[in-house]
Amino acid sequence: MSFANLGLSEAIVRAVSERGYTEPTPIQAQAIPVVLQGGDLLGGAQTGTGKTAGFTLPILQRLSATPAKAGTGRAPIRALILTPTRELAAQVEESVREYGKYLPLKSMMMFGGVNINPQIKQLHGRVDILVATPGRLLDHLQQKTVDLSHVEILVLDEADRMLDMGFIRDIKRVLAVLPKQRQNLLFSATFSDEIKLLADGLLNNPALIEVARRNQAHELIEQRVYPVDRERKRELLTHLIKEYNWFQVLVFTRTKHGANRLAEQLDKDGIPAMAIHGNKSQAARTRALAEFKSGTLQVLVATDIAARGIDISELPHVVNYELPNVPEDYVHRIGRTGRAGSEGEASSLVCIDEKKLLNDIERLIKRDIPVVNVPGFDVDPRIKAEPILNGQNRGQGGGQRRPQGNAPRTGGGQPGRSGPKPAAAPARGGNAATHRSGGRGR
Repeated sequence: MSFANLGLSEAIVRAVSERGYTEPTPIQAQAIPVVLQGGDLLGGAQTGTGKTAGFTLPILQRLSATPAKAGTGRAPIRALILTPTRELAAQVEESVREYGKYLPLKSMMMFGGVNINPQIKQLHGRVDILVATPGRLLDHLQQKTVDLSHVEILVLDEADRMLDMGFIRDIKRVLAVLPKQRQNLLFSATFSDEIKLLADGLLNNPALIEVARRNQAHELIEQRVYPVDRERKRELLTHLIKEYNWFQVLVFTRTKHGANRLAEQLDKDGIPAMAIHGNKSQAARTRALAEFKSGTLQVLVATDIAARGIDISELPHVVNYELPNVPEDYVHRIGRTGRAGSEGEASSLVCIDEKKLLNDIERLIKRDIPVVNVPGFDVDPRIKAEPILNGQNRGQGGGQRRPQGNAPRTGGGQPGRSGPKPAAAPARGGNAATHRSGGRGR
């Protein structure tokens, strides 16, 4: 099947072809006809499935094929796409511009962390499609610098993440100013009870599309667990990166402070690394992403929220320096690799404090993750599990206080991409405390 067979215009198909795409992905093949027909849609899709084009292409088709309804003066905003993060907003708006390059439509992205005045100026001109984060959009609504009274199509992208970030009230305030008659498209990687509740109140007899089994980890991703004492995580990560020459490594921490500290430690170990999280300026985030995508930055350390919108077609390595408190976030994290048919590796450095979190993840993905024991990093059986407070393990990753009795670090280790595949170790044992407390980095 080609994109032309889906009912897209020659101008759109030409722009898609110039980006190197010839056949639609499964979610595109299913979503595009539904959106073109004007119906509401509930889409379940993991990152890397092509869902952005699944809604941007038919929106461009619909808006270019029909004139705007009579308004008051200048051309109205006809489509609103809400995203949870600045990075994702930038990525989506870029797709709108690229796919609509041969159409007489104008798009704009709007997010916080930057001066609002250039955005106000841009809103004085023509904007057909607005891509925005909820907080900055509310700023404009309060200042009466944006008019959403003619919106025909609303998209909530990565709705599960927006709920996780506490945007539900902001979303409801935006919905209150939109026209009652409109098309609604909601996309989510997971279908929690909260997502179902939001969908029930927002969508009118929606088509349901799921392109992967719910909460299924990508089959092309090779997943591994590296047992390690909490004090030696950074030491093990440095060893793995250097021993197997890993490049373009996306490393996840639970907290912003933890991301900063780990990036600094890796730099001291001779591994170029930068942290990206909500406290970083937009300029710093953009620079870190650009260097990471180009390959000049070896390691990018990120919190869950900041990593949304990182779109690298062949990202080889994702490392869970700390397991997430919520098992679904594991699926989101490792979904950054293994995209568009490429293979990827997802490595998790797991200390005794995180055994319960690991069990929850394996229960969610319905499989045991193979265990790799690295020589020289044997786990000290005398160390007891401790609660994870404020999103952190006690003394995590510093490598400053090695418990007595640990074997000294030696060479060896288990292979990265360049070596043979590691064998799974025997099943894990031991009890673990429940670790549900603590915040998640933003």
